[in-house]
Amino acid sequence: MEEITKLYKKKTLKSAKLFAKSKKLHINGVSHNIRFFEPYPFVTKSAVGKFLEDVDSNRYVDYWMGHWSLILGHSPNQVKKPVQKQLSSGWMHGTVNKMTIELSEIIQKTVPVCEKIRYVTSGTEATMYAVRLARSVTGKKTIVKIDGGWHGYTSDLLKTVNWPFDVSESSGLVDEKHVVSLPLNDLEKSLEILKSVKDDLAGTIIEPVLGGGGCIPADSDYLKGIQEFVRKNNSLFILDEIVTGFRFRLGCLYPTMNLDPDIVTLGKIVGGGFPIGVIGGKNEIMQHADTSQRAKSERAYIGGGTFSANPATMIAGKNTLLALKKNPVYSKINNLGKKVKKQLSKVFDDKVIVTGKGSLFMTHFVKNGISEIRNSSDAAKCDSKLLHKYHFEMIARDGIFFLPGKLGAISYAHSDSDIKKMINASDRFSAKL
Repeated sequence: MEEITKLYKKKTLKSAKLFAKSKKLHINGVSHNIRFFEPYPFVTKSAVGKFLEDVDSNRYVDYWMGHWSLILGHSPNQVKKPVQKQLSSGWMHGTVNKMTIELSEIIQKTVPVCEKIRYVTSGTEATMYAVRLARSVTGKKTIVKIDGGWHGYTSDLLKTVNWPFDVSESSGLVDEKHVVSLPLNDLEKSLEILKSVKDDLAGTIIEPVLGGGGCIPADSDYLKGIQEFVRKNNSLFILDEIVTGFRFRLGCLYPTMNLDPDIVTLGKIVGGGFPIGVIGGKNEIMQHADTSQRAKSERAYIGGGTFSANPATMIAGKNTLLALKKNPVYSKINNLGKKVKKQLSKVFDDKVIVTGKGSLFMTHFVKNGISEIRNSSDAAKCDSKLLHKYHFEMIARDGIFFLPGKLGAISYAHSDSDIKKMINASDRFSAKL
């Protein structure tokens, strides 16, 4: 590792100087905790297609892809040109605009549960408001999530995100007793926990594929079982599809699993690389947010924020979804994802378990007798230090970028040759284990 670190430092001299300055200005030098990695992150200068380029002119084939939001790649012309045109007419109106209507029409047609929509500027806001809406509709307080489930930094859901799950994620949190967690894919245990809080259960919020918790798909039968309990209990079933929405197909994942959520949260891909969060749901539920029809005591106050539904984001989102509709994006990236999971499993043999779905994948270096990964507790018992080492070596030596320790996302800009390069780099790393 020392040799690889020396190589990285030699290649990133300008990044080192700039990041030293950044540390004087920003907490730990970053504006998002996970963007820091040792010895320091490189400083990006530009991003086009599948490449990031840093200030030292090193190029990296990118599998982080803007927190998995850039399904078409960086700066695709289908998005860039319409946004550039819009900028000449303004990028912040602060009023109702036509572009919002056009994006919502596409979302509504492809995500049927979105009978009514409200926009915000981040996934964190979307899940925060979804939880508030559930509490308003039901008059209850308890929200149930999944161990390892990541729904942004909202205080309402910042619990059991990182192992060990019985330790609070942060100081400054209040009312943590109203957030309860379930083990993914263990229906018997989950129903037992749900029964224990049923009298005060406002709703559940679940990712169909656990993103930050290990890129672990939820079993369809598991989600159906949770939904059935929640419905019988007159609570709300919320699906967080911020990662999965428009990632595997044109629309959300839930119809393929025969699910019927009350509320869906969206983000990432639907913003086309611009800030966005979406709360969409059934009309009778979303009407609780209508401040013109309901008194304070009856409404769920879910605002938007100054920059919500700004024209630039709406244009970027609309043209991204139109490109996904016109081009054979999903067949290509899902096939590449299938190939990379198969080949990584072959290269590393029994040293790893590769989880994921479609174009999302994550490599887990097994230890502690782990033979399968069904939930985030299994993932947490794997060797995260070795995963960081693997990712960092590819950054320093091979010009391949994964945010160390995180899952990878394949975009339409990637090709078979990129996968081959990654597999070759993995093969060399495996030979040293």
